Amino acid sequence: MAEYEIMQNPFGTAKKSENINQGVVEIESNKAVAEAQGKLVIAKRFPRDEFAAFEKLMKACSRQSLAEKAIYSYPRSGNNITGPSIRLAEEAARCWGNVDFGVKELSQKEGESEMMAYCWDMETNVMSSQQFVVHHVMDTKKGVKKLTEQRDIYENSANMAGRRLRARILAILPPDLIEAALAKCRETLAGSSDIPLEDRIRKMIAAFEKISVRRETLEKRMGHDISKMTIEELVEHLTIYNSIKDGSSKISDWFDHMSDDKKTRSINDKLEDDKNAN
Repeated sequence: MAEYEIMQNPFGTAKKSENINQGVVEIESNKAVAEAQGKLVIAKRFPRDEFAAFEKLMKACSRQSLAEKAIYSYPRSGNNITGPSIRLAEEAARCWGNVDFGVKELSQKEGESEMMAYCWDMETNVMSSQQFVVHHVMDTKKGVKKLTEQRDIYENSANMAGRRLRARILAILPPDLIEAALAKCRETLAGSSDIPLEDRIRKMIAAFEKISVRRETLEKRMGHDISKMTIEELVEHLTIYNSIKDGSSKISDWFDHMSDDKKTRSINDKLEDDKNAN
């Protein structure tokens, strides 16, 4: 979940509002500009060591905990498209160094927030930014729900901002750096681990159950008992889980969510109703 601040862009220029003391805005804006200039000076004085940054990222991608969250997948035209998750993008930016990135809330009014995601390479002074509007609503099984609690609004805005932030970071970082990170994460997931495969499968099942995907549903997609899951299938399902959690895809894109026993009960109920009607 991305963190975000209120009422400033990366250079501190606040969006004007009648309810804001313009003197305070000017002071804060000048302060933010000075901070931005300071970051540029420090970046020039201490430039990144690209070789060391690459090695640092590869080491990070060797960690099982990051690798399991680093790749997402979503279906498109019958194919599975994979890519770096927001977690991998953030870690890559951290390792690359001299990169400022984040999400800021520029303004909030009844029913929506205007936000901006950005990534700024302070060595080259190249920035990629995107402004967007997040409506204070959430899709539920019962339809669209209007959000009124500040915590719900914050979490919804941060979730919607994650994909934009990922795109902005990927627009700045070298593509070959990201490709190498993805390859290393796949190697980590497929390679040896201190955690037995059985335990990793149980952990995966527990994670899917938290988003209402049952073991039977997973088994139906694979076509066999989950105890026979291979490491390749585990990696595939971890990317699917990340995709659903990130909001890049929906459960229905991957699974027939109604399990067989529920379908059987539904059919039996219908037969019983027909019998009673006769």
